[in-house]
Formats: sequence, structure tokens, C-alpha cells
Amino acid sequence: MRYLLFALIACVAVGCGPAKEIDVTADWTAEQFYQRARNELDKGNYLTAIEYYETLESRFPFGKHATQAQIDVAYAYFKFNEPDSAISAIDRFIKLHPRHPTVDYAYYLKGLVNFERGGTILDVFSERDLSAYDKNLLLTAYNDFRLLVQRYPESRYVTDARKRMIYLRNQLARADLSTAEYYASREAWVAVVNRTHYILQNFQGTPTIRRALELQLRAYRALELDVLARDTERIIELNYGNPS
Repeated sequence: MRYLLFALIACVAVGCGPAKEIDVTADWTAEQFYQRARNELDKGNYLTAIEYYETLESRFPFGKHATQAQIDVAYAYFKFNEPDSAISAIDRFIKLHPRHPTVDYAYYLKGLVNFERGGTILDVFSERDLSAYDKNLLLTAYNDFRLLVQRYPESRYVTDARKRMIYLRNQLARADLSTAEYYASREAWVAVVNRTHYILQNFQGTPTIRRALELQLRAYRALELDVLARDTERIIELNYGNPS
């Protein structure tokens, strides 16, 4: 028993305890980190991919693998449903590499992140109605795609960005139309006039225009603005046939 006690004391003295965790990545190269992160990303293991990308950049802050990791981690955050982290990573990439060959993709990805914030849609052909969501989110996504189109008109991502812009513009118009409908239900006719005027000024070519004109006509009639009502009637008749 005495010998066992001495052995325990000696063990404590020399620091016996649980074995330290071995870092299996200690000798990995930047390329090994990148390939492992990419494999995890492809398999949908986004959190693991994020950890590899961030470790890669911290250990190898310079070089092509670190640069690519900076934008790939943004995509991983996007897929992991962490939009704020994704946007931060994208903005950082753009700031650090404004002339990088794939910076157009960074702008496109930023638009996608904010597009999904507006209703978690996966493609522009979704049937989901985004008009009930925060209009500022829709506008932010629209402006992100517009910036890509303006700065990189030859980018491979422009075609898809334009489709999404059209979709978002229609949804923005519908959001304003919903507001006008609400004002009409409250018989707040001046507010209806103001909102429909805004729609007609900013969203020509969208499916909301006819309904906006009809609401505007109702408002002018209610306010007894006969000249404006007749003008609106003529516009409706010329474009859509006899107004109701």
C-alpha cells in the first residue's frame, strides 16, 4: 500500500494525467487543408468545412489556397444558414482582393445570400411570394445583383442575376401594391394616390401596373378629382380595355 501511495505521489509530481489530444492536422500543408475542406463542403458537412478553411487561413495566411479559402468559406457559411457570417466573409474578400479574377462571383454570392434572406428561395422560378417579407431585404438583394451587372457585364453570372433582378422587382412592386390595397381598405385615399403614383413611377412593366391604376382611379373618384379620374380611365382603356 505504501509503495502504491509513493507511486501516485510520483505520478502527480511528474505531471501524470490525461493524454493531450493529438492534432492530426499539425503537419498538413495548405493544399491538404484546402482539399479536405473542399471535400467536406462537397459532402454537405459545412461546419467542418468552415473549420478547415479558417484553420488553413490562420496557419497559411498567404498564397492561392488561403485566398480561395476566403471566398469558399463565405459559401460554406451561406449553405450553413449563417448569412451574416457569409456577408462578412464576402465583404472581406472584396476588400482584400478587388481585382481578383473571381471577384465577380463574390458580388454574385452576396446577392444570393441576401436573396435567400428574403424568403429562403433556392431559385428564381420559385412560386413563393416574397412580397410579404421585409422590403429592405428585397431591395438589398436587388442592389447586390445590380452592382454585379453594372461592374462586370461580361460575367458568367450576369444572366442569372438579371433574372433574379426581374423577379425581385416584381416582388417589390407587389409589396407596394399590398400597401396601397391596405390603404384602400381603410379608405385612406390620399395615401392610395401617393402609393400608386410611386408604383407607376418606379415599376413600369411589372404585373402590378393595371391594379395600381385601378386603385388610383378609385381614389380619384372618392376624392372627387374628376379630371385626374378621367385621365386615369383613358390610360386604363388604352392599355387594358374599359375600366371597371
